[in-house]
Formats: sequence, C-alpha cells, structure tokens
Amino acid sequence: MAQDTSHLLQDASKKTTQAVLEHSSKYHDAYTTIDKIMDSFWERVPYICIAIAVFILFWLLTKLFKLFLSKTLENRSYTRQNLVLVLNRVGTSAILFFGFLIGLVIAIPGFTPSQLMSALGIGSVAIGFAFKDIFQNLLSGLLILLSEPFRIGDDIVCNGLEGTVEDIQIRATFLRSYDGRRIVIPNATVYTSAITVNTAYQRRRCEFVVGIGYEDDVKKAKDIIRKILDENRNVLSQPAFSVNVTALADFSVNLTVRWWVDTTETTIAASASEIQEHVMVSFEEHGISIPYPVREVKVSNVTPELSLNKSSDA
Repeated sequence: MAQDTSHLLQDASKKTTQAVLEHSSKYHDAYTTIDKIMDSFWERVPYICIAIAVFILFWLLTKLFKLFLSKTLENRSYTRQNLVLVLNRVGTSAILFFGFLIGLVIAIPGFTPSQLMSALGIGSVAIGFAFKDIFQNLLSGLLILLSEPFRIGDDIVCNGLEGTVEDIQIRATFLRSYDGRRIVIPNATVYTSAITVNTAYQRRRCEFVVGIGYEDDVKKAKDIIRKILDENRNVLSQPAFSVNVTALADFSVNLTVRWWVDTTETTIAASASEIQEHVMVSFEEHGISIPYPVREVKVSNVTPELSLNKSSDA
C-alpha cells in the first residue's frame, strides 16, 4: 500500500509539474512578445521625439510664413485682403502637411509618402461621396477668397440674410447681423447666390416718399425740400439730388426725394432721419399738410322698426 501511494503521488506531481510548465511556456511566449514590443517602442522613442520636433519646427515655419507675408504685402497698394487670406491658409496648410509627412517618415520605419497617396487613391471615390458637401464648400470658399466679391467688414445681403462680414473661412462665411447675432452661411450657398454688397462704394443714394394734400402748392413743397437738401452738409452736390411727383394717391400727392451721401461721413439711416425731420418741421411752418387716410362714414336716418313696418304694409 505504501508503494502504491508513493507511485500515485509521483504521478500526480509529474502531471502537476507538466501542466505548470505548459502554462508557463504560454505565458512566456506572451511575455516575450510584450518584451519585444516594448523594446521596439523604446527603440523608436528617439525617432518619435525627432518627428515631433520636426513637426513643431514646421509649425513655427507657418508663423514665420504669416509674418513674412504680412510684412511683404501690407504696404502694397494692389494687395487684396482676401488674397492674403488665401495665401495664409493654403500656405500654412501645405507647410503643416509637408511637415506631417516628414514626421511620419521619421517615426514609422518603412513608411513612404507614396503609400499614403495610394491609400488615399483607393478610398478617393468613397471619400468623395461622403464629403461631397464639404469639398463643395471648400472649393467655393477658395473661389470666393480669390475672386473677392466682398471683403471682411462689408455689409452684404445673401439669400435674405443681411449683416457685416466677420470672417471668410474655407467652409463658411460668418456674418454679424445688425441686431448682434452671428449668421453662418455655407460657402457653396454664398457662391451660387446673388449677393448685394451695401458697402461696395462710398457714395450711396438715400430715398423717401412724402405726401402732401391736393389743396397744397406742389411747387412750394418741392422748393422747401430742395432748400433743406441744399443746406445739409452731408448731402452731396454730385450726383444731384431730386424731388419729383411720383404718384397721385387716394389721399395725397406723393413726392419722392432722392439724394446721395458719403458713407464715410454719415450713414444712410442717420441722413434719412435728419432730412425727414427737417421736412416735417418746415412743412408745418409753411402750412403744408401731410395728409393721412380719412374714412367717411354715412349713417342712415331710417330706423329698423320703420323699415319693418313699411315692408309689412307692402
């Protein structure tokens, strides 16, 4: 019995030892693989640091490029503001992309830019369909910046949206509305829509309509308005102002007043308000009325009871 027990114990110990060795060999392979990965990583750490340093160097080059561009073009009389934006954004993007490629070549062994280009070529069709709107807005943004239909700071109207241009980015154009809200319009919409640039020219025409009574002297009213326009320092002499009868309305003779102002000295709203106030005061002083709609109500003297009696007699 003692010998059988010892044999059983020996067999059990051998099996246990074999199982432990098998498991340890498996873990040993895993540990070996992890050690190899860590060794290769620590071997590439200096190259990754060099790649990061190279990318930072190219990022600093973009700052120098912007500074050089601003110093070179800021004093040129022919410089266009949007062209500077295009050169800034396209130039800095190209420099950063070139630095990124160099960093990948340094950090990843065996990597070449041709591999990236081939990968992009394989997925170009799928990317094109997925990012169609993004590419359309990007191309429209570049064309807007190059053609320069308006500049930053201009007041424009696009698709019924009106405001001051704050920024023209590659994807969208940013407006600040007159009530202090931000409006973001995709560049594709801006490029394909009709745009009104309110501040394209310094000289702008102002206009308003005023009505006088049929019993008033039209010539006298026109002379009063012409005198007001002639004495106002913000009204330009050229192009000449005008006061014309444009409508014989139901309650008034309508006079349309037009004049031109320099927007660097005053605004259209301020000039229109000033002229209309003077016209109202002068008309009151000279006895010229500004009529308003009058309704005439006729009341019949026949009472309902009397009309009912007449109908019953009939």
